[in-house]
Amino acid sequence: MTEETQNYPVTGDHLKDWGHRPGKQFPALLAKANEMRAEGFGLVRIRQELESEIVPVPPTMDLRAPGEVSFHQNIDVDHPDEEDNVVKVRETMTALMRTPTIEAGAIMPDACPAGPVGTIPVGGVVAARNAIHPGMHSADICCSVMLTDLGDADPKAVLDAAQAVTHFGPGGRPQGKRFTTSLKLLDAFRENPFLNSPKILRMAQEHMGTQGDGNHFLFVGRSRKTGRTAMVTHHGSRGPGAVLYKHGMHVAEKFRKELSPETAKQNAWIPADTQEGRDYWDALQLIRKWTKANHNAIHQATVEAARVGNVGERFWNEHNFVFKRSDLFYHGKGATPAWDGYAADATGLTLIPLNMSEPVLVVRGKDADHGLGFSPHGAGRNFSRSEHKRRMGSVTPDQMLKAETEGLDVRFHAGAVDASELPSSYKNADNVVAQIKSYDLAEIEDYIDPYGCIMAGDVPPFWKTKKKGRR
Repeated sequence: MTEETQNYPVTGDHLKDWGHRPGKQFPALLAKANEMRAEGFGLVRIRQELESEIVPVPPTMDLRAPGEVSFHQNIDVDHPDEEDNVVKVRETMTALMRTPTIEAGAIMPDACPAGPVGTIPVGGVVAARNAIHPGMHSADICCSVMLTDLGDADPKAVLDAAQAVTHFGPGGRPQGKRFTTSLKLLDAFRENPFLNSPKILRMAQEHMGTQGDGNHFLFVGRSRKTGRTAMVTHHGSRGPGAVLYKHGMHVAEKFRKELSPETAKQNAWIPADTQEGRDYWDALQLIRKWTKANHNAIHQATVEAARVGNVGERFWNEHNFVFKRSDLFYHGKGATPAWDGYAADATGLTLIPLNMSEPVLVVRGKDADHGLGFSPHGAGRNFSRSEHKRRMGSVTPDQMLKAETEGLDVRFHAGAVDASELPSSYKNADNVVAQIKSYDLAEIEDYIDPYGCIMAGDVPPFWKTKKKGRR
């Protein structure tokens, strides 16, 4: 008796031998094949029946030739440190533009490198066709800023209330101190294959009302135009976004190996016209909703704790996200969308924070072609955090804080001053503002002059704290 005449089940090996590529379609193909097998059909007949469902192997995409796609440069050099920084930014953007999906690029005045050569820099923008690149929005998906007009509220009272309300550092809020997470949003997470995991669902509840660490902050100041108090928060999608990014990179890597093995791993992409691409795009929109709700939760809790009576407008914008415009996907890595209607909740106004001793800019975008419709997201850096600490010499973080933020109420959530977040670690704010104007990237409508802020502080990595605790 041959395998053809015996009633052996059809396996995945059979499908691969017949030219089918492993994927999400395999379970349905195996079910159909074995139903036919149970009805007495032979392997030859089953193979013929399934031939029409073979997914053809797509042609591989070669890297673009050097210089084939150029990028706009909206950045000036006014200092030797800036010259070194810009050289590195140009080098990484030049390599990045060879990615097969990319059709245009731009760098903002706050641009600085963010990884190995070929990685999109902070302050970088690229437009890709039929491709979503998880590595180009990074793990801090939807890093964003929100402003609430608090009327004539006392800035110190607001900052005190905010300090009692918000949560910085790793991890989430403990049981009994958590903020409410929308059940409707959690149900939407469960319906998305990228977000329906116990870890993400748990983090979506535990991390609501938290701001993380690094350069995330809560800022209080006064509008130069109206004199009214305003609060600004800066954070991303926390744990849920970080896990989504990890899942997205895993799927993108599978496509990279098949579609473009020469492409750098950090630039792998998910084809937007695949089911995975549609699911990932939907997951990004849900993470955006979660992040906005996170900002809102902190703002509303602060309003209530400070007993603010005459709350005015509230608006927000992301500066680390993917946006669809016409038939292209625009990836802004630390870049602010600057065109009308970039999202359904866009107000026309966006925010550009600079550093803790400088105003937060309230701007209206100019949709400049040479910026691919974006403006900067902040001041950026000319050198690394470690280099800044090295340059401090014998000056202590506390001495530097006092010298650089005289008259301001600056608090570090962890207690210790994080010198790498002090103004001197960032680019010169006046130069960045001047370049926003000279390149006509945005129109500044107001300045929120600082009263003070809360920074995460120098929080040791959780693994170091855990190890120290064991000892």
